[in-house]
Amino acid sequence: MSRLTGRTALVTGASRGIGRAIAKRLAGDGADVAVHYGGDASGADETVAGIERAGGRAFPVRAELGTDGDVDTLMTGLERGLAGRPLDILVNNAAAAPGGPIETDTPEQFDRLFAVNVRAPYFLIQRALPLLPDGGRIITLTSVATRVANPGQTSFAMGKGALETMTLTLASALGTRGITVNAVAPGATRTDANAAFFEAPGLAEFLTGQTALNRLGRAEDVADAVAFLASDDGRWITGQTLDASGGIHLGLRG
Repeated sequence: MSRLTGRTALVTGASRGIGRAIAKRLAGDGADVAVHYGGDASGADETVAGIERAGGRAFPVRAELGTDGDVDTLMTGLERGLAGRPLDILVNNAAAAPGGPIETDTPEQFDRLFAVNVRAPYFLIQRALPLLPDGGRIITLTSVATRVANPGQTSFAMGKGALETMTLTLASALGTRGITVNAVAPGATRTDANAAFFEAPGLAEFLTGQTALNRLGRAEDVADAVAFLASDDGRWITGQTLDASGGIHLGLRG
């Protein structure tokens, strides 16, 4: 029996990239997965189809995060798909792209970034709590940007830092129910969604040189970390941010 057989999961932003890899990994471990997407319906359908081809179970849920009524829309689709079942695992992965630097950031960019990256996961957790059974899992994707200064991503790092503080406080608040609350912080991770970014001359080589394990991350590297925290093996870990960056920017390499 797979280790998540009989459990359900919601992965936000699962139409591509890291979110897709997480959805596929959780489904491969036996979970029924709600594949959330914003505007990329075809990408979500591809995620669901890939899960089903591998023998898993999944269904799509649409909601444009950062808009009025976003969590209501998402929860309506989720509850329809769950059909009365609880939600065992909530993975907050969806995120707006970084803005900045501060010289060019605008109030509109800043507000959207926080609406998608901070407000949406916070109120999604609030709404999902009645569906989460004792022993449930809440896992939120943050970033190594919270521990390494990157002037080009100040507002993005601020939002991810808020999520890590949320993780710590909710772990304390929900611990008596056996619900674990953790974060996973990727570093430089090449995916199908951002491959063009890493084509900038010298960038991939520079980031590889800054990474202890000497390569760029893959979406599956992050998905495996999430799957660990979602499983029974992660039952005694809560309030933590798990660095899943391959050791980027740890210091000088010997």
